[in-house]
Amino acid sequence: MFKRLLESSRYLVVFGVVSTLAASAGAFLWGTWKTGLLLWNLALSGGDQPHLAVRLIELMDKFLIATGLYIFAVGLYDLFLGELDLPKWMDVHSLHDIKSRITSILVLFMAIVFVEHLAEWEKPMETLALGAAISVVTLALLVFNRYSEKAQ
Repeated sequence: MFKRLLESSRYLVVFGVVSTLAASAGAFLWGTWKTGLLLWNLALSGGDQPHLAVRLIELMDKFLIATGLYIFAVGLYDLFLGELDLPKWMDVHSLHDIKSRITSILVLFMAIVFVEHLAEWEKPMETLALGAAISVVTLALLVFNRYSEKAQ
């Protein structure tokens, strides 16, 4: 009986899948809304929008967050509940597969944050410190990812 209870408990993952999928949908809607606002403001300003490149990069942030949440939800489902018909690159065989995809997204997200900060360039020392901090975190994530892969 206890064995059956434990085997059935894997369905608790449904809460994480549904919650993360809802958060992903919300983030995609958020990014879509921000895109619409940017295009509307761009049309009203006649194309003379200050820091347009930064605003466009900020849009990538929104969609990158949404994509990360989606990959996490799909990965959890694929691992615990059943196979999905997904592109080959999204096949998940272990938690490490999910971690490595999320790590890649985090590194890209941090790079985008740095580029946003760099484009506004108000405080050079703060920008340098941010770049150094992002480099340290990126290195730590990559080392963690590499060594946790070898440990499996």
